[in-house]
Amino acid sequence: MILGIPKRTLLIFVALVAVIVLYAVTGGELSSEAEGSNGEGGCSMTVDADVLNVRSGPSTGDEVVGTLEQGAETDATTDVRDGFRKLADGEWASDDFLEPVDGASC
Repeated sequence: MILGIPKRTLLIFVALVAVIVLYAVTGGELSSEAEGSNGEGGCSMTVDADVLNVRSGPSTGDEVVGTLEQGAETDATTDVRDGFRKLADGEWASDDFLEPVDGASC
């Protein structure tokens, strides 16, 4: 007993406090930085085109939902289909105009 508290109870309390502090410090995200928020192993890419269309799906026939300027840095996933890389849910861009940032594992 420490301070009148059984050791087992004290250890459980300390472990619980440690988990709460870790959660608060990381903002609730305990995955590695290399992994995207969707768990698909994301990475950072740089745009290598004057203007890169961001589409709703992996095809030139899909709607343009945004654009990225030359040199812009964006998060992406490792999912590449028909020459398009998934950036996020409902966001795809031509992989021909995306270059991995130094040190990224894409």
